[in-house]
Amino acid sequence: MRPGAIVAMGLCLAVLLTGCTNEALAGQYASGSGSGYISGDGAYTEIPIGERDAPVVFSGTTETGATLGSADYRSSVYVVNFWYAGCPPCRSEAPDLAAVSAKNPKVPFVGVNILDTSATASTFAKKFGILYPSVIDTDASVQLAFAGSVAPNAVPTTIVIDRQGRVAARISGRLLEQSILTGMIDRVVAEAP
Repeated sequence: MRPGAIVAMGLCLAVLLTGCTNEALAGQYASGSGSGYISGDGAYTEIPIGERDAPVVFSGTTETGATLGSADYRSSVYVVNFWYAGCPPCRSEAPDLAAVSAKNPKVPFVGVNILDTSATASTFAKKFGILYPSVIDTDASVQLAFAGSVAPNAVPTTIVIDRQGRVAARISGRLLEQSILTGMIDRVVAEAP
Protein backbone atom coordinates (compact mmCIF):
# COMPACT_ATOMS: atom_id res chain seq x y z
CA MET A 1 0.00 0.00 0.00
CA ARG A 2 1.30 3.46 -0.87
CA PRO A 3 2.21 5.90 1.96
CA GLY A 4 -0.33 8.46 0.71
CA ALA A 5 -3.15 5.90 0.92
CA ILE A 6 -2.15 4.96 4.47
CA VAL A 7 -2.25 8.64 5.53
CA ALA A 8 -5.65 9.11 3.87
CA MET A 9 -7.07 6.04 5.63
CA GLY A 10 -5.70 7.30 8.95
CA LEU A 11 -7.36 10.68 8.46
CA CYS A 12 -10.70 9.03 7.60
CA LEU A 13 -10.49 6.86 10.71
CA ALA A 14 -9.72 9.92 12.87
CA VAL A 15 -12.72 11.78 11.44
CA LEU A 16 -15.00 8.79 12.08
CA LEU A 17 -13.79 8.40 15.65
CA THR A 18 -14.20 12.12 16.30
CA GLY A 19 -17.80 11.90 15.07
CA CYS A 20 -18.51 9.09 17.53
CA THR A 21 -17.01 11.06 20.38
CA ASN A 22 -19.08 14.15 19.58
CA GLU A 23 -22.23 12.04 19.34
CA ALA A 24 -21.60 10.59 22.80
CA LEU A 25 -21.01 14.05 24.28
CA ALA A 26 -24.15 15.35 22.60
CA GLY A 27 -26.10 12.48 24.18
CA GLN A 28 -24.67 13.27 27.61
CA TYR A 29 -25.64 16.92 27.19
CA ALA A 30 -29.17 16.01 26.09
CA SER A 31 -29.62 13.72 29.09
CA GLY A 32 -28.46 16.46 31.46
CA SER A 33 -26.05 14.10 33.22
CA GLY A 34 -23.09 16.50 33.18
CA SER A 35 -20.84 13.50 32.59
CA GLY A 36 -17.55 14.42 30.95
CA TYR A 37 -17.93 18.10 31.80
CA ILE A 38 -14.74 20.00 32.63
CA SER A 39 -14.83 23.23 34.63
CA GLY A 40 -12.60 25.41 36.74
CA ASP A 41 -12.08 24.35 40.33
CA GLY A 42 -13.52 27.41 42.06
CA ALA A 43 -10.08 28.93 42.58
CA TYR A 44 -10.19 32.67 42.97
CA THR A 45 -7.81 35.54 42.30
CA GLU A 46 -7.88 39.08 43.67
CA ILE A 47 -5.74 41.60 41.80
CA PRO A 48 -4.05 44.43 43.72
CA ILE A 49 -5.10 47.90 42.50
CA GLY A 50 -1.69 48.73 41.03
CA GLU A 51 -1.56 45.50 39.02
CA ARG A 52 -4.93 45.72 37.26
CA ASP A 53 -5.08 45.91 33.48
CA ALA A 54 -6.84 48.53 31.39
CA PRO A 55 -10.64 48.85 31.66
CA VAL A 56 -12.64 46.17 29.88
CA VAL A 57 -14.98 47.56 27.21
CA PHE A 58 -17.83 45.42 25.93
CA SER A 59 -21.40 45.60 24.69
CA GLY A 60 -24.03 43.21 23.48
CA THR A 61 -27.71 42.37 23.38
CA THR A 62 -29.49 40.85 26.36
CA GLU A 63 -32.02 38.03 26.37
CA THR A 64 -34.78 40.68 26.27
CA GLY A 65 -33.28 42.42 23.22
CA ALA A 66 -31.90 45.43 25.13
CA THR A 67 -28.40 46.75 24.45
CA LEU A 68 -26.11 46.50 27.47
CA GLY A 69 -22.41 47.13 27.97
CA SER A 70 -19.63 48.31 30.20
CA ALA A 71 -20.63 51.95 29.61
CA ASP A 72 -23.87 51.24 31.52
CA TYR A 73 -21.82 50.55 34.66
CA ARG A 74 -19.40 53.47 34.48
CA SER A 75 -18.04 54.40 37.95
CA SER A 76 -19.75 51.36 39.53
CA VAL A 77 -18.43 48.17 41.01
CA TYR A 78 -20.23 45.32 39.24
CA VAL A 79 -20.12 41.56 38.77
CA VAL A 80 -19.98 39.63 35.48
CA ASN A 81 -20.81 35.92 35.34
CA PHE A 82 -20.06 33.78 32.26
CA TRP A 83 -22.47 30.84 31.94
CA TYR A 84 -24.78 28.72 29.80
CA ALA A 85 -27.83 26.65 30.68
CA GLY A 86 -26.41 23.19 29.94
CA CYS A 87 -23.41 23.73 32.23
CA PRO A 88 -23.85 21.65 35.43
CA PRO A 89 -21.83 23.98 37.72
CA CYS A 90 -23.69 26.99 36.27
CA ARG A 91 -26.96 25.42 37.39
CA SER A 92 -25.47 24.60 40.80
CA GLU A 93 -24.21 28.12 41.46
CA ALA A 94 -27.24 30.00 40.06
CA PRO A 95 -29.15 30.14 43.38
CA ASP A 96 -26.02 31.44 45.15
CA LEU A 97 -25.47 34.14 42.52
CA ALA A 98 -29.13 35.15 42.77
CA ALA A 99 -28.79 35.39 46.57
CA VAL A 100 -25.54 37.41 46.50
CA SER A 101 -27.06 39.73 43.90
CA ALA A 102 -30.16 40.26 46.07
CA LYS A 103 -27.99 41.01 49.14
CA ASN A 104 -25.97 43.61 47.20
CA PRO A 105 -28.57 45.81 45.47
CA LYS A 106 -26.06 48.63 44.89
CA VAL A 107 -23.70 46.29 42.98
CA PRO A 108 -25.14 45.40 39.57
CA PHE A 109 -24.74 41.87 38.21
CA VAL A 110 -24.68 40.96 34.53
CA GLY A 111 -24.62 37.50 33.02
CA VAL A 112 -22.82 36.61 29.82
CA ASN A 113 -24.43 33.59 28.20
CA ILE A 114 -21.86 32.05 25.88
CA LEU A 115 -24.02 29.49 24.09
CA ASP A 116 -27.80 29.71 24.38
CA THR A 117 -30.67 31.44 22.64
CA SER A 118 -32.50 34.29 24.32
CA ALA A 119 -35.45 32.00 25.10
CA THR A 120 -33.22 29.44 26.83
CA ALA A 121 -31.46 32.15 28.85
CA SER A 122 -34.82 33.62 29.92
CA THR A 123 -36.14 30.20 30.97
CA PHE A 124 -32.98 29.56 33.02
CA ALA A 125 -33.27 32.98 34.72
CA LYS A 126 -36.92 32.35 35.59
CA LYS A 127 -36.21 28.85 36.94
CA PHE A 128 -33.36 30.00 39.21
CA GLY A 129 -34.70 33.42 40.24
CA ILE A 130 -32.02 35.37 38.37
CA LEU A 131 -33.23 38.97 38.20
CA TYR A 132 -30.24 40.54 36.46
CA PRO A 133 -29.79 40.64 32.65
CA SER A 134 -27.60 38.39 30.55
CA VAL A 135 -25.85 39.36 27.33
CA ILE A 136 -26.22 36.66 24.68
CA ASP A 137 -22.58 36.22 23.58
CA THR A 138 -22.72 33.47 20.98
CA ASP A 139 -20.22 35.42 18.84
CA ALA A 140 -17.76 35.51 21.80
CA SER A 141 -17.26 39.29 21.56
CA VAL A 142 -17.68 39.82 25.31
CA GLN A 143 -15.42 36.87 26.09
CA LEU A 144 -12.77 38.35 23.79
CA ALA A 145 -13.06 41.73 25.51
CA PHE A 146 -12.05 40.04 28.77
CA ALA A 147 -9.33 37.88 27.18
CA GLY A 148 -6.61 40.52 27.55
CA SER A 149 -7.15 40.87 31.29
CA VAL A 150 -8.11 37.88 33.42
CA ALA A 151 -9.71 35.64 30.86
CA PRO A 152 -12.92 33.74 31.59
CA ASN A 153 -11.12 30.49 30.78
CA ALA A 154 -13.66 28.19 32.45
CA VAL A 155 -17.41 28.11 32.54
CA PRO A 156 -18.69 29.38 34.84
CA THR A 157 -16.38 32.28 35.59
CA THR A 158 -17.37 35.17 37.84
CA ILE A 159 -15.52 38.49 37.66
CA VAL A 160 -15.71 41.57 39.90
CA ILE A 161 -15.09 44.85 38.06
CA ASP A 162 -13.84 47.95 39.91
CA ARG A 163 -15.10 51.55 39.51
CA GLN A 164 -12.55 52.18 36.75
CA GLY A 165 -13.88 49.25 34.72
CA ARG A 166 -10.90 46.98 35.47
CA VAL A 167 -10.96 43.34 36.52
CA ALA A 168 -10.39 43.29 40.29
CA ALA A 169 -11.17 39.63 41.08
CA ARG A 170 -12.08 36.36 39.38
CA ILE A 171 -13.54 33.01 40.40
CA SER A 172 -12.63 30.32 37.88
CA GLY A 173 -15.34 27.68 37.98
CA ARG A 174 -18.31 27.28 40.29
CA LEU A 175 -18.81 29.68 43.18
CA LEU A 176 -18.22 27.34 46.13
CA GLU A 177 -19.55 29.66 48.86
CA GLN A 178 -21.52 32.90 48.75
CA SER A 179 -19.11 34.43 51.27
CA ILE A 180 -16.22 34.22 48.78
CA LEU A 181 -17.97 36.46 46.25
CA THR A 182 -19.47 38.69 48.95
CA GLY A 183 -16.00 39.27 50.41
CA MET A 184 -14.56 40.13 46.99
CA ILE A 185 -17.37 42.60 46.33
CA ASP A 186 -17.00 44.21 49.78
CA ARG A 187 -13.24 44.69 49.33
CA VAL A 188 -13.64 46.29 45.89
CA VAL A 189 -16.52 48.52 47.08
CA ALA A 190 -14.34 49.65 50.01
CA GLU A 191 -11.59 50.90 47.68
CA ALA A 192 -11.26 54.66 47.44
CA PRO A 193 -13.25 56.03 44.49
